[in-house]
Amino acid sequence: MHGRWLAGECQQPVTGGMAAQIPIKDDPDANAKAMEKVRADKLREVREGHDGTWVAHPGLVAIAKQVFDEGMPKPNQLDRLREDVVAAAATLISAPAGTRTETGLRHNIRVGIQYLEAWLGGQGAVPIYNLMEDAATAEISRTQIWQWIKHRASLDDGRTVTRPLVQQLIAEESSSSLPAARALFEAVATSDELTDFLTLPAYEILVEMLDGKTRGAKALAERRPS
Repeated sequence: MHGRWLAGECQQPVTGGMAAQIPIKDDPDANAKAMEKVRADKLREVREGHDGTWVAHPGLVAIAKQVFDEGMPKPNQLDRLREDVVAAAATLISAPAGTRTETGLRHNIRVGIQYLEAWLGGQGAVPIYNLMEDAATAEISRTQIWQWIKHRASLDDGRTVTRPLVQQLIAEESSSSLPAARALFEAVATSDELTDFLTLPAYEILVEMLDGKTRGAKALAERRPS
């Protein structure tokens, strides 16, 4: 992480968000585009007054460090208070513009299920479609779908996002080798009430899986001749 504390100051430096791109080894053109996105993201952060940043892959540290070393020669930017930025209540709660598409809905489903399959397999950070994803991505994916169902949002082709439609697309998109991942995603994306965190029911499934392995190992040991 780039950025340091200023001795004697009580203000906390502002750290930018993670650049989710990762190096793409087998596609030079795609890799170049990904690296340019990282550079542009870090350049935006340092120009907006951030004091540090972080990336999703060690291979991106050099890019981030170069941008911040050039754009922030001092230890931090605590002298830039950014009083020009006003977070008005109306702006914070305003609905975003744009359209909802079947492509986006299917993407949410695929990413959510793929991540949960990896999470139940013991991985916390997972590369999916050349981006490093974590539990927050799955949370966004399932919550967006849940909100679309809850508020009967329409896709750009006029169809209303309903529970049956989402269940149909989950069945079409799911190629998971772990049925629990698909069942879990469907449950948290189409439930009547929004589950606080999808990792709560996920932990219950994980415990059941581990208990099952323990019981299986114990039974196998008991069957072995002494």
